[in-house]
Amino acid sequence: MPIQFPRRGLTRGLTAATVVASLGASLAACGGDSSAATTTDAAGTVTVGQVSNGAARPAALKVSEVRSISAELPAAVRRSGTLRIAVGALPDGFPPLAYIGADQKTLTGAEPDLGRLVAAVLGLKPQIANYTWENQFVGLDSGRADVGFSNITDTEERKKKYDFASYRKDNLGFEVPKKSTWNFGGNYENLAGRTVAVDSGTNQEKILLEWQAKLTKEGKNLTVKRYQSKNATYLALAGGRIDAYFSANPGQAYHERQTANTPDATRSAGTFSGAGASLQGLIAATTKKDSGLAKPIADAINHLIDDGQYAKWLAAYNLSTEAVAKSQVNPPGLPLDNS
Repeated sequence: MPIQFPRRGLTRGLTAATVVASLGASLAACGGDSSAATTTDAAGTVTVGQVSNGAARPAALKVSEVRSISAELPAAVRRSGTLRIAVGALPDGFPPLAYIGADQKTLTGAEPDLGRLVAAVLGLKPQIANYTWENQFVGLDSGRADVGFSNITDTEERKKKYDFASYRKDNLGFEVPKKSTWNFGGNYENLAGRTVAVDSGTNQEKILLEWQAKLTKEGKNLTVKRYQSKNATYLALAGGRIDAYFSANPGQAYHERQTANTPDATRSAGTFSGAGASLQGLIAATTKKDSGLAKPIADAINHLIDDGQYAKWLAAYNLSTEAVAKSQVNPPGLPLDNS
């Protein structure tokens, strides 16, 4: 079964090839949240990409508390000494963002790793818990979790209950065979004459069909294909039956790394905002509204950006195309009619 990339019902990720099936089943059977094992680093170091099973290139990053930022924390959080991080990756995970690692116990991926980096800047011990998607918000609402790092899209609807600190672009992407010379170039007209696969019922399908309608009005053709599984889609791509696959960019970045040294190697042919042409969608750390945590978390992320650890974190997971120049508190999100 395909894994959902948690824009919730809008984009879908890869099959859980790196997740041990029996472990995923046992976690799912719990029906709620599950504490996640985390790796331990030497003081002043956070190693990203550990036990990643090939999804990342591990990198040991030097990061220490910045007292001017940790002083911004709410008193209760500062006294606790802990940043309770919710990740909504149960039951199966969604590599490379959050999934059970090669040691069959550690919750790894870009999302929990960024949570650990932010906790280090804030001088807090990260306490990461793995929830189902819905229950991570219950954790935030109830105060059992301080912040969600879980590929959560900034939307105006969610701002009614939560504050955001943005940290990554919410992008869709075109994946093509490495030998292909075609590139999207940010212009839907470059799709004329192409055959593109997309997953049914997703945000990217809606966008692609809108482009198809525009091209039809212009007297041009775009053929849209849908397959029953990721494997079938990638077989079609390798066999030349489709020119490109339009899907969630993180999943493509994962697949590109997994196939890099194979005859079926792929590459990115360009990205497009998941929020559409008029707004760059953003992924954001999510806190309970008015908890006082969004600003220190945004400041911690901006410290990581300025010091270069942020770029190294993204590069470790092949997600450099999703970099933001600055973390913002409650930036414009998906409008209410597209939330």
